[in-house]
Amino acid sequence: MTGALRTTVLVSGSGSNLQALIDAHLAGRLNIHIGHVISNVAEARGLRRAEQAGIPTSVLKHGDFADRDAFDRALALLIASCKPDLVVLAGFMRIIGPAVLQPFRGRMINLHPSLLPLYRGTDTYQRALDAGDERHGASMHFVTEELDGGPLISQVVIPVIAGDDAASLAARLAPMEHRLVVATVELFATHRVECCDGGVSIDGRIHAMPLQLQADGRLHP
Repeated sequence: MTGALRTTVLVSGSGSNLQALIDAHLAGRLNIHIGHVISNVAEARGLRRAEQAGIPTSVLKHGDFADRDAFDRALALLIASCKPDLVVLAGFMRIIGPAVLQPFRGRMINLHPSLLPLYRGTDTYQRALDAGDERHGASMHFVTEELDGGPLISQVVIPVIAGDDAASLAARLAPMEHRLVVATVELFATHRVECCDGGVSIDGRIHAMPLQLQADGRLHP
């Protein structure tokens, strides 16, 4: 596809956010070419989704390597093999080390299921419930050395309702995460966003706060 953003997606699980990107591309919304889907889990459903869409896949099991550094070096080479403009971590359950980060700094983004900087790491739904939060959500951010601490690009917010448990909260957030991933990748496909020294620049202007996903499925300040 002429001028399409070369994109590599990393998954560890169901790949529902990958599917959202595939569907948005097929619908004509995203001018991207997903050239490679990589997983550290051979049984990941995301790999099947990619294969059904005709996207090349690779499995890199971290258990096959002597240590984290060896895995990271192999992963960096595998990602680089398709020369991506953008690397999307969509449910990739591995901490990204320097060997992976350095070659793709400013070109690697992650989806995290919380309103960062709240609840970095895991168990975000239960932690929000335990804290008595009235709202929860998801964030897209640039990947840096700091776990879930890179510059924020975008967020989506949902209310916490009476009777919610971690499973129900996750289920209600999932479709909104799909919309957030698509809208955020669209910023890159239209060359509107970049990571800079001051944080995140959108349309040539530094944004101190992440863009918010609106009812129209687009991102706005």
